[in-house]
Amino acid sequence: MARISQVPRGVWALGFVSMFMDISSEMIHSLLPLFLVGTLGASVALVGVMEGAAEATAAITKMFSGWLSDRLGRRKLLAVIGYGLGALTKPVFPFAITPIEVFGARFADRVGKGIRGAPRDAMVADFTRPELRGVAFGLRQGLDTIGAFIGPLLAMGLMVLFADDIRRVFTWAVVPAAIAVVLLLFGVKEPRGAAAIQPRPAPIHWLEVRDMGRPFWTVVAVGVVFTLARFSEAFLVLRARDVGLPLALAPVIMVVMNLVYALVSTPAGSLSDRIDRRLLLAAGLGVLVLADGVFAAVPSVVGALLGVALWGLHMGLTQGVLAALVADTAPASLRGTAFGLFNLATGVALLAASTLAGVLWTAFGPGATFAVGGAFAVLALATMGFLGAASRQHA
Repeated sequence: MARISQVPRGVWALGFVSMFMDISSEMIHSLLPLFLVGTLGASVALVGVMEGAAEATAAITKMFSGWLSDRLGRRKLLAVIGYGLGALTKPVFPFAITPIEVFGARFADRVGKGIRGAPRDAMVADFTRPELRGVAFGLRQGLDTIGAFIGPLLAMGLMVLFADDIRRVFTWAVVPAAIAVVLLLFGVKEPRGAAAIQPRPAPIHWLEVRDMGRPFWTVVAVGVVFTLARFSEAFLVLRARDVGLPLALAPVIMVVMNLVYALVSTPAGSLSDRIDRRLLLAAGLGVLVLADGVFAAVPSVVGALLGVALWGLHMGLTQGVLAALVADTAPASLRGTAFGLFNLATGVALLAASTLAGVLWTAFGPGATFAVGGAFAVLALATMGFLGAASRQHA
């Protein structure tokens, strides 16, 4: 708690912005796979392609927004544009008639996520002293994940209240999205003084990016292999429904996952400031192997709940730590670009992983999807030896 109290106010504010936007997003995303398959008649393979493409879009956009935030020296402007675009997409979902409208809204929403993601993460690094990076990224991720816990819980309550009317639940998702934008506008200020970033006097050249160094590119490579083992959470919701979870209770899957995620991410981030971050990454991969095994081998509601709890534990142990590693190994003047590159690489990997997951599900069943995911997790664990101790030379 003493370490958490030292986290700068700007990081807390960004965390609450993330929390409200995630409440909105997860009110929709916790029901969206079932809405696509059950209401709009989409196939599971199409859901996989759609989810993967949406996340890849976010990743590609992060590359350019991160670079632009370094170039302009103004990260908040891009964050406002990104969160604003995400809020504007929310009213589309309740009125969708075909999967095309849903895909368009998801595409625009993920573009917004891409625009805001890298500048926001770079702002966290800008606000925070090097010795507090792990806990700062863990805190922001923890608040984000609290939103991802509250959103499905609200969706579940509204599903009961509205007698399984998914469209009415989607309508209420507009409110927390608007709160997030207002909070960002009036609650977050650009870093000042020594923490302020300076605009780049000339365009950032590829040679500068290439010369970020082996530690950074190794983090990117490990992140890609990690992501191949972690396809879209839409498949967790579909698996729970497949083993008999009632429609109105389907959001409980995201509630359980994000509750565990939120409880673990801040302590894990704080711990990573004091021990080798690689240990937490390895532990997270081991937990992911267990989660995939449970989903594949225990086809029941209890198995789905246990599997999703393990999935949330894996996320809490790894996601904030990976972000801290990017900040550790990237030059301060290129942090936005570094987060953009990392998210671009992992987003393309998520597209491939989700597409493969959907194809395997359609052709061979859900067991094959999770078995292959577990195999990729084992492969990712094998790559950990290539990840050297994190360098803080760019602090």
